[in-house]
Amino acid sequence: MNDRPGFHLAVPVDDLARARDFYGGVLGLREGRSTGTWVDWDLAGHQLVTHAVPGPPRGPAGYGSVGDHRVPVPHFGLLLPVAEFHAFADRLRAAGTEFVIEPVLRFAGEPAEQWTMFFLDPAGNALEFKAFSDPAQVFAR
Repeated sequence: MNDRPGFHLAVPVDDLARARDFYGGVLGLREGRSTGTWVDWDLAGHQLVTHAVPGPPRGPAGYGSVGDHRVPVPHFGLLLPVAEFHAFADRLRAAGTEFVIEPVLRFAGEPAEQWTMFFLDPAGNALEFKAFSDPAQVFAR
C-alpha cells in the first residue's frame, strides 16, 4: 500500500487527442502512461484516467441545487488555495473556457465560504475547482 493517500478516477472521453489538448494543454496536467485507448493524468498527485469511449459527448446526468446555483452532477475537481484558484481561473479564461458556473464566491461570511467554478471538458465531463477562504472549514458542519 502506498504511504500517500489519493484517488483514482476514470472518465470517458470521445476523442483522446482533444482530451490531451484539454487536460494537458488547457489544465496543464502532466501526462503519464497511455495506450491508444486511454491516458493517465497527474491531477495534483492523483490518477485521473481518460478512457476513449466511442459516441457523442455525454454531458452531466443532471443538476443539483447548492445555494443559489444548479451544479452539474456528477462532477470532480480539486480544492485549491485561493491564490491558485484565481490564477487557474485566469488561465481558463485565457484559453477561452466556457464556464457552466463562472468563478464566484459562495456562502460569503459563513464557515463554508468558498470560491467555486464549474466547466465541462470536451467530452462533457463536469469539473469543479474550488478554494475555501479558511481551509480548516472544508468539512465543518
